[in-house]
Amino acid sequence: MAEYNKQYIIQDQDNGSVLISEDVVATIVDQAVSEVEGVIGLSVKPGADIAEIIGKKNWGKGMKILLGPDNEVFIDCNIVVAYGQAVITVAKAVQETVTAAVESACGVKVAAVNVNVCGIARQ
Repeated sequence: MAEYNKQYIIQDQDNGSVLISEDVVATIVDQAVSEVEGVIGLSVKPGADIAEIIGKKNWGKGMKILLGPDNEVFIDCNIVVAYGQAVITVAKAVQETVTAAVESACGVKVAAVNVNVCGIARQ
């Protein structure tokens, strides 16, 4: 049964419908970001664990997923880039990788992937 406080991608099929939770999209985004060379990881805010307990799953986890009309997906990623990497190059790679991963796994159009580089760190 679908939880009412979550957003879902709805795909109508011949014999019913398929609901894909925003949590699934967040997991795909997390995995895709971790595969990009030059990314240390998502920038996690303090208090992310507490936010998850009160039902705000992706708050502070370094990303925001918004599902628009017509199953369009808008994604904001807060990342930390490895020291010595070209920030713009890494950010563009994140956009391309996340877009490809979400579109192929969920069968929806990714309208935007906004990348916010929150810091630089040594690996």
